Amino acid sequence: MLSEELSKEFMEHMIPFWCQKADTEYGGYYGQVGYDLQLDKKADKGCILNSRILWFFSNLYEMYGDIKYLDMAKIAYRFMLDFFIDKEYGGVYWSVTYDGKPKDTSKHSYNHAFAIYALSSYYIASGDEEALDKAYNLFDIIETRLRDKDGYLESFDRFFGISSNEKLSENGVEAARTMNTILHIMEAYTELYRADADERVKSKLREILMLFRNKIYNSEKKRLEVFFDADYNSLIDLHSYGHDIEAAWLIDRTVEVLGDKETEYDLSDITSELTQKIYEVAYDGSSVPAECEEGKVLGLRIWWVECEAMVGFMNGYQKDKSKVEYREAVEQIWRFIKDNIVDRREGSEWYYEVDESNVPTDNQPILAAWKCPYHNGRMFMEIVRREGDMQGVYRRL
Repeated sequence: MLSEELSKEFMEHMIPFWCQKADTEYGGYYGQVGYDLQLDKKADKGCILNSRILWFFSNLYEMYGDIKYLDMAKIAYRFMLDFFIDKEYGGVYWSVTYDGKPKDTSKHSYNHAFAIYALSSYYIASGDEEALDKAYNLFDIIETRLRDKDGYLESFDRFFGISSNEKLSENGVEAARTMNTILHIMEAYTELYRADADERVKSKLREILMLFRNKIYNSEKKRLEVFFDADYNSLIDLHSYGHDIEAAWLIDRTVEVLGDKETEYDLSDITSELTQKIYEVAYDGSSVPAECEEGKVLGLRIWWVECEAMVGFMNGYQKDKSKVEYREAVEQIWRFIKDNIVDRREGSEWYYEVDESNVPTDNQPILAAWKCPYHNGRMFMEIVRREGDMQGVYRRL
């Protein structure tokens, strides 16, 4: 069974790697391991990396009940409260130095979303009311300071003045709004609602679902647009395969957590179309490239895209068991990951990406601000739960 293979890889290889990356001198987790496997103990520490590690270990503890995972989560939790939260002006910094001094003090909606995501998971795992209070504080900041009447904005300086959005803009454009930020605000609020079913959060989640239906989804091309101006005009012809298959299952999960299936907020028509489109135009029988810009496919295979494709296709199969090709795709993509993305070198984890010849890119890190146990860790837990659900073994978180 697939979940048995995944459990072996994660329990024996991936999870131990991250357990060994706690900074016992300055707190939190180290910020950089290069392709050469050299640990930089003085690399800056990013809030997104810290949040994702906090989320990861919190969910491992919830799933397995092993106290060592809660202890690992506490390390990231204390570092967040002590160093990432701006105690003078509110919100969370983008990054701090290795010893906790503010480095990049900008305030980004995406970063705040992942802090909420992590704090909510930690509250569920630990029952620590302080974590829930901090999550709601950041929720209030997003809703009062990081958006306008039409939705969520992106980048701000330390004092919440609007600044340039190069952090979440790519492909030669600078976006006032991005699908990626909106997607992960939705994911964060879903976890907050799972932690504490507050009607304010439910209302905002429903608003976000309608943004996806009315502003972000391109029904003609059956894809999500990626980068927008302030009026939700798309800025570039870009099909992000990885984000579309990720969004397909995350949206379905939000609807499920809200209890909104078969209501006006149920976007299963859109998520089914997204999944089918990725299967038709991106899946090549073994893997999924990251994106297609102006008709040109980026040939790299990136670790997070392959992980999201596994969960997305598993979700599609669970929704419609006649789609046996989706289940087969899950198995084939895992084979690709196992053969090409998992780094078997001693002291490593997974490669960031491989080229079209399946050769690892040697200028990408093994651990860094964006290279973390979020996508592959989440894939592991989702696939194990979903296979268990189908056999009546595991409870879906």
